[in-house]
Amino acid sequence: MSDEKNLPSATPLTMDIQQIMAILPHRYPMLLIDRVIEVEPRQRIVALKNVSANEPHFTGHFPDYPIMPGVLMVEAIAQAGGLLLLNDIPDREDKLMVFTSIDGAKFRKPVVPGDQLRIEVKVLNWRTSAVKMRGTATVDGKLACEATVMCALVARPKPKPAEEASAASEAAV
Repeated sequence: MSDEKNLPSATPLTMDIQQIMAILPHRYPMLLIDRVIEVEPRQRIVALKNVSANEPHFTGHFPDYPIMPGVLMVEAIAQAGGLLLLNDIPDREDKLMVFTSIDGAKFRKPVVPGDQLRIEVKVLNWRTSAVKMRGTATVDGKLACEATVMCALVARPKPKPAEEASAASEAAV
């Protein structure tokens, strides 16, 4: 590919939470990846999500039988894919990865507090500005969720200068 020369020289094969947060813009409670245990650049990633009873969605989903919402499992698949994609983008601080489609999402097993979600994402089609990926999420080797997601790279909006933001918030009051 013509953009090979612009890629970072070394892709880490594992990532801790600090390395993940340096790449993904998500933060608690929406950061759904705790650790990356395998990376094959532009091909595959395996990540972990430790499911905790302290997560805010469990207070209402469901109070007497807490289950991780399926949409969050699909989001975890997309975030793992985002780590794989953004890790190879030299100007990633100027980009966001956004969903463009979710296909074939299936939920096979409830995920509950105390589980560890193992998320594996494989690239089906990689283009400069978009990627199609197939992801699975398993608990103890049993399939909990699967989906094909497409994501696109878009320009990250520039933050407003402090003066404009302050004036805008005062005008809204």
